Amino acid sequence: MARLLSTNLVQALCSEWGVDPPPEPGDAHGPALERLAAWAAAVRPEMIPCRVLKLAASQVLSQVASVRAGAAHPLGQRLTAAFGRPLQDDPRMSAGVLAGLGSWLNLDDTAYAGHLSNSTVAVPLAYAHAYRLDGLGLLTAVVVANECAARITAAATLGPLRGQSAVHTHLAGAVAGRLACEQAPAEVWQNAFGLAFGMPNWPLMRAFLASDARLLNTFTPVRTAMDACDAARAGLLGAPDLIEHPDGFLARFASVPLPGAATAGLGRRWHTETLSFKMHPGGPGIDAAVDCAADLHHVLRPLTPDDVEEIVVEASLYTLFAGRHAERYVSGPGSPQGALVLHVPYPVATTLLDGAFSVDDFAAPALEDPARWALAEKVRLVHDVDMTRELLRSEAPFGEALRQAGADGEAWLRDFGGASLVELLDRERPGGEDFTRATKATGARVTVRLRDGRELSRERLIPVGGAGPETRRFHSRMVREKFVSLGGRPDVAGRVTRLHRMPAPELREWIEAALRP
Repeated sequence: MARLLSTNLVQALCSEWGVDPPPEPGDAHGPALERLAAWAAAVRPEMIPCRVLKLAASQVLSQVASVRAGAAHPLGQRLTAAFGRPLQDDPRMSAGVLAGLGSWLNLDDTAYAGHLSNSTVAVPLAYAHAYRLDGLGLLTAVVVANECAARITAAATLGPLRGQSAVHTHLAGAVAGRLACEQAPAEVWQNAFGLAFGMPNWPLMRAFLASDARLLNTFTPVRTAMDACDAARAGLLGAPDLIEHPDGFLARFASVPLPGAATAGLGRRWHTETLSFKMHPGGPGIDAAVDCAADLHHVLRPLTPDDVEEIVVEASLYTLFAGRHAERYVSGPGSPQGALVLHVPYPVATTLLDGAFSVDDFAAPALEDPARWALAEKVRLVHDVDMTRELLRSEAPFGEALRQAGADGEAWLRDFGGASLVELLDRERPGGEDFTRATKATGARVTVRLRDGRELSRERLIPVGGAGPETRRFHSRMVREKFVSLGGRPDVAGRVTRLHRMPAPELREWIEAALRP
């Protein structure tokens, strides 16, 4: 089963930004899963632009850092007590555990569309280790999984499930991540997709926010996808038109279905280029607010809650939407982790006091610090109209879907945030031919009003690690810093820039070293 890809392709890959992609396979009007399967089964490393492979290498290191963080936390330790360590003899079990550990702290990387890495990195890691693939084989599987998962997620983005609640992302990502490692034929891909989406998961928000079920939000669909792959290998059939059929996936999971998004620009339009790398734990909008609070800490330190009159966090409606869902469940140190990771006041207060925010802040003794909660009580969230406008102009998390949907997208947006939100749309901005300039503007402005009358403010439109020009230029350095900050060895982090050159034995050793506590 081992797939050993020769690394003599690397020089050709990196001598220019990319190569001419193959034509889109199959009937341009055929079922989405049939077309997606035919394309995915045919992808080889030389078809992927070098810049995309470099992003995938950073994505691998970033997600391994997230897995390390999840495994070190008390709740992550309970997950491994139930299901085993991250690397096991059975790669199907490894895939599920890696997915679960990397997801629940919201340190997982996102893209247009979806929280991809929990399946699109976790599953290829498990199978690359088990099958002794080389580094280029791993990166190819990650990119192919990204492209499949992001497209199907994009097709259902204008619906009731978004972000981490859109766990159907991982049905596609896990199937693609495994079958790319196995070099499965297109027929197996098609049937595995069809079987995996035959009974897609639908999480309940109460369980997501109020219990430890959040730890299973990617574990469960990845396990389902592994079963679908086994079933397809054994000859079970899936419906090739399951995505777009009137009785199919989009009819149930999308308010405004975008079936064309599932196959748009295959081999030309790389969703991997829309990646945002998570530098802090926590949900939508926390990143930019924490970045601002870290800047303010260096000006204000030492700071106590008694010094502060008020803290105002201005952000887009997207940030407020997630925060208001969470705040009903947050009442101090004993609050459920599922809600805490979406709560804005606590991480902002912690960062203002300490200068940084990390996974340790979601566990005792840090979580029990009364000063943090006293300062968090003084944080007020406010909607900033301009930030919402910039959010809608961005490709991620759903701006590109709104442009593709046109008038139907406006109706969805009205339901989401009211008629005033529709007026913020830039109707003249066309969608790009590719994603080389994609952005994710989940900005924030943090203003601290002190009792002595002073007022200090910092603003950031794109958080550190968010999709945009800065991340495209510095992503490798950013994720190395993330990995080391979460306990990873600097020498392991430094080797990621040559991941594409690693022969199979070296890659296997690197994966083990990267995940070693």
